[in-house]
Amino acid sequence: MKQNNKTISNGVMLNAYPDSIGEKLKDTIRMLEKTEFKDVFSLFYVLPTFFNSDLDRGFSIIDYDINKELVDSEDLDALKKLNIKLKFDIVLNHLSVASPQFKDLLKLGNQSKYKDFFINWNEFWEGNGTLNEEGIMIPNEEFLNKLFMRKSGLPILKVRFPDGTEQPYWNTFYQQITYNEIVKSDLKFIKGLSELQCSFICEKVNKAIALDQGFENINFEDCMPFKAAVLEVVEQKRSYLGQMDVNGESPLVWEFYEETLKKLNGYGCNILRLDAFAYLHKEVGESNFFNVPGTWEYLERIKKIADNNSLMLLPEIHAEYGLHLHDEVANEGYTIYDFFLPGLTIHTIENKSSTALLQWAKEIVSKGYNTVNMLGCHDGIPVLDLKGKNVNGIYNKGLLEDDEIEVVMNTIMERGGRVKNLYDPSGKKISYYQVNATFFSALGEDEQKLLLARAIQMFMPGIPQVWYLDIFAGKNNYAAADNGGSAGHKEINRTTLTMQDIEDGLKTDVVKKQLEIIRLRNTSNAFSGKVAINDAVEDIIDIKWENNETVAHLIASLKTYAFTIDCKENGITKTMSF
Repeated sequence: MKQNNKTISNGVMLNAYPDSIGEKLKDTIRMLEKTEFKDVFSLFYVLPTFFNSDLDRGFSIIDYDINKELVDSEDLDALKKLNIKLKFDIVLNHLSVASPQFKDLLKLGNQSKYKDFFINWNEFWEGNGTLNEEGIMIPNEEFLNKLFMRKSGLPILKVRFPDGTEQPYWNTFYQQITYNEIVKSDLKFIKGLSELQCSFICEKVNKAIALDQGFENINFEDCMPFKAAVLEVVEQKRSYLGQMDVNGESPLVWEFYEETLKKLNGYGCNILRLDAFAYLHKEVGESNFFNVPGTWEYLERIKKIADNNSLMLLPEIHAEYGLHLHDEVANEGYTIYDFFLPGLTIHTIENKSSTALLQWAKEIVSKGYNTVNMLGCHDGIPVLDLKGKNVNGIYNKGLLEDDEIEVVMNTIMERGGRVKNLYDPSGKKISYYQVNATFFSALGEDEQKLLLARAIQMFMPGIPQVWYLDIFAGKNNYAAADNGGSAGHKEINRTTLTMQDIEDGLKTDVVKKQLEIIRLRNTSNAFSGKVAINDAVEDIIDIKWENNETVAHLIASLKTYAFTIDCKENGITKTMSF
């Protein structure tokens, strides 16, 4: 069934966290209210720290209530006055360990209402695997080899139930277990311990926690008879961070989705990005990524809920071009993410060849794709997406050859980028996934290249989504990446700009010229018309948009990176030279 909910065909979208600029969403609105930003953006993709969350910079949702530390209702009114439509995320595949649902499970164990809201790994694989010595079900090899891993090791987090049992729950993405210090009052239920012994035990245990050492080898000296009881207390006090996969077969999960979409509509949401939706459907004998037909069935159920709440859906999916999953999603009538554009743009500029880029642009037009594109974003620069793929013994070509993709990746890495990899079930790295860098740094911090990249994006078919930091020619933040822990590679491109940074940036040519190009894309009726893509000369980009008498025409030299934009509107012709 084709998607029949509303579409948005024109306008440019800002992409930022609520606190990417200044300290709160209110500061971003102050920026958008400035004269320099008049008519620059029609949409705003606010990342999910808009909601209450605790991990992965917002993508570990606690609940979909407004995060009052960063956002208030007045902000939504102000954005409405600016005529800026909103895009939000719903993270379909998982919720935080700190969500009310998972906290209830930790508190009540098997008696919890939400026992089946999440996926007990052992119960899921029962009858299709064997228990190892740690009590974890290892799926049969033919099933295990099909799993698509986003981290090394099995995708589980072991949590402790009130009865003292350890239960493994499906956890595709991030997790963290923290052992918390104990105090003397924690030991008061252990009969026979003196006050002095309690102090001694707390000192020993807390030192082991501070040094990240195991507990089994602690010598409790004359308190050894109490060791088992003490370690039971230590285990009971541990806490978790994690994104726990939800069970798409649970009616309570779908009730939760219905409540959430209604809530987001109430915030003024127009576009709903379905984060990690391809991981939601799980079935023994299938991959845990875009299972068919299960994923389509889930997507159709979500679409019906979205239709009832006047929401346009944007499924998020990263996969090799050669797999043609983007075709399948588009053929069902959904808008798709153009994750191919960032890598293609770097390849085009660095190799002075428009061939691959313009072939992709022509495919978008000929196949009638509705797309949202980007250069930089809150995540990395996709590279895996450009690859070809063997499907049923037939090799489907990618948008770039493997050696060309390696050059793109290596170029970004040589300029300071950080890499994210994929793993097989044994923990062995099987592929790179994306490279994290600011788009400006990926282009060698060359302002003319950045302006050309922005012009290319604005003239590509689709809704352009613009990362806030790229507007201000942000550079790689190595300190943030080094200090960011397991997901630190992402922090390289998430630097918070102060209001003074905004003021200073607005005085620079690279910012003013980008805003000029974006404003044209956001306001010209030409971009609601037809596009002509001329690929006759390899080192030239020639794209013309026409809507009756309104014209916007980009001609760029890949030899010099200089370009012009000819505009015609209301009988007046204007040339912008860069």
